[in-house]
Order: sequence, then C-alpha cells, then structure tokens
Amino acid sequence: MNGNFIEVLGVFTKLGLTSFGGPTAHLGFYREEIVERRGWVDERAFADLVGLCQSLPGPASSQVGFALGIARAGIPGGFVAWLGFTLPSAILLVFFALGLPALQAALGTQWLHGLKVAAVAVVARAVWGMAGTLCPDRPRVTIALLAAIALLGIQGAAVQIFVILGGALLGRLLLKVDDRPPSAAMGIAIPRAAALSCLAAFFILLAGLPLLAQVFPSPALARFDSFYRAGSLVFGGGHVVLPLLQAEVVPPGWVTNESFLAGYGAAQAMPGPLFAFSAYLGAVMSSAPRGLAGAAICLVGVFLPSWLLVIGALPFWDSFRARPGVQSALRGLNAAVVGLLLAALYQPVWTSAVLKPRDFALGLAAFGLLSIWKFPPWLVVLLAAVAAQLLGG
Repeated sequence: MNGNFIEVLGVFTKLGLTSFGGPTAHLGFYREEIVERRGWVDERAFADLVGLCQSLPGPASSQVGFALGIARAGIPGGFVAWLGFTLPSAILLVFFALGLPALQAALGTQWLHGLKVAAVAVVARAVWGMAGTLCPDRPRVTIALLAAIALLGIQGAAVQIFVILGGALLGRLLLKVDDRPPSAAMGIAIPRAAALSCLAAFFILLAGLPLLAQVFPSPALARFDSFYRAGSLVFGGGHVVLPLLQAEVVPPGWVTNESFLAGYGAAQAMPGPLFAFSAYLGAVMSSAPRGLAGAAICLVGVFLPSWLLVIGALPFWDSFRARPGVQSALRGLNAAVVGLLLAALYQPVWTSAVLKPRDFALGLAAFGLLSIWKFPPWLVVLLAAVAAQLLGG
C-alpha cells in the first residue's frame, strides 16, 4: 500500500470541506479528485467500490471514501479518510446544537420553522430522484407503495426492519435478473481472517448491544445501541436515515421533534456526509450524556457498522455480487427504501412543517429552487430560514 496518512488526511479533509450536494455529488467529487487527478485507483476499481457500498447498509459515499482510504494506506488509512471527510460537518453541527438556545433567544423560532420547511423540499426531491432510479417498473413501484402503506399504518422501528427485509424477499421472488455483472479484482488486500472477524463483530454487536443495555442500564450505552442499530439498518444512506433516527430519539424523549427537524434542515447546509447529523443529535440531547460527549457517542455509533461491513465485505464482494438472486433481492430492498423515505416525507417531515398555506407555498418554492433551478441545498436552506423569519415578523 503506497501513500501515507498525511496525504490521505489532506485529500479527504479538502473533500469534507467542499463536498456539498449529497451522496451522488460526493461520488463525483471522489472520482474527479482520486481517480482522475491522483490515480489512486482506476475507473473499474472505483465502479466496483461504488457497487459494493451501495449494496451495504450505511452511508454509501462515506463507505466509498473509507474503502478508498484503505486502498491507499491500508485499514488505518480508511479511518484517516473518514476523519477528514466527516469531522468538518460534524463539528459545524455540534456548534449549531450548542448555539441553538442562544439563536432562539435572539431571533425567535420562525427561522427554525423555515429549516423544517426546507427539509420537506429536500426529502421530497430525494424521494422523486430515488423513485426514478430505483423504481423504474410496476413491480418495484408496488413494493415501494406497500412499504409506505405498512410504515404509515403500523408505527415502530421494528416495522421498518420487517419492511426492508420484506422488500428484499419480494425482490428475490418477483424481480428476475438474468445478466451477471462482470467481476474484476479490486486490488485491495484484506486478510480473510480480519474480514470475517469484522463481520462477526457486526452481528454480535447488533444482537448483543440491546441485551447489554438491558442488563447494564446506562444512558450512554442505550444511545450507542440506538445509533448502532440505525447505522446497521439504513439501506440507501443519506436521507433514509431520517425515519430510523427519528424513531430512536424522539419517542424516548431524548430529542424533541422540533429540534430533530431543525437540525436535519441545518444538516442540508453542510458539506460532507448527512450521517454527521448524528453528532448534532448527540449534542442536543435533553439529558446527559450530551454536548461533545454525546456527539462522540452517537457519531461513532452510527458509523461503526459501516466500517465493520466494508472491511468484512471487500474480500468476498467479487463472487457474491455476481449471483442473480442477490441482485434481485437488492432491487426489491432498494424499492422498499423508497417507500421508507416516502412514509418519512409525510411523518414526521410534512406533518411537523406544513401547518399553513404559506408553509406549503414556501416548501414549493424551495422544491422548485432545488429541482428546477438546481440551487445548492445549503443556499436553499438559508433562503428558507430567512424567508420564514421575514414572514413571521
């Protein structure tokens, strides 16, 4: 493995400070900076890494960055790449969380409502874009609609898990894939023993953390368990984490729904991964651990599954992805993810933000700026907050 930690840290810190636009845009930034400009991996290897990370639960763009760091400087290089890409947005969101009471005292709450309305537009655009890509035919549209109906009809985090698994099962049964994708060695050497150890650790933690939290009651352990579970079950990454995190932190009273959506809106204005939103949630918790300690617990908890899965899957991906049955299940699972996000668009995003006709008008304007005029999300969020403040005044 050539390269060094300083080089990897410098490149990914630059990307973490400048990569606006969400996961798809992040992949474009990676390709330009790492494939075209620096040649760390070739086009084929990059495409294989993208295919792997889009098929795993967790934040796809962060996982691709983690894998590229491994390709350049080994497993430690993956963690350095994650630090550089994630910490800028996480730090900004923690500062936002810590300054939120002062901002509310100085400016009131109308601008916060503008952030929530902006979140409606952002999630609506995500649903629209993902539906066009992941639900191009009637069977997949049907799976997405069934998923949304189930989630809206039956509340609870456990329902989300069954809906995701049900989508994979329906995909396996209904969506036949005849063509096998060509396989190519990605050139990343990870010992199989290390990979199997990471996969075992992933499943042991997923099953064991809830039991441990019951045996040893601790707020810190309970939150780490909740965020680890959310990071383990989010297929599609990005905006899909919204309903899972909301189900984990709002019903127990750790975070109010208003603070949750305000932070989610603010996260749209940040570069880097949307999963850094977990740092905001940890910092704004209603009880200890909160602040910097809470942010660190939640941030590591939500990203740990993706680290374990990427390291565990890399040595086996080439043979696994070529199986048509796996491809069929992944297509059904992705369609269920669209339904998950569609349900989240209504509850909690829409029901908490669109309370009056002028909220709907502001949401339409924000959606138009994002989808038609291609304004960057951070600018749309800022304009929505200013408009809500002025209208409220």
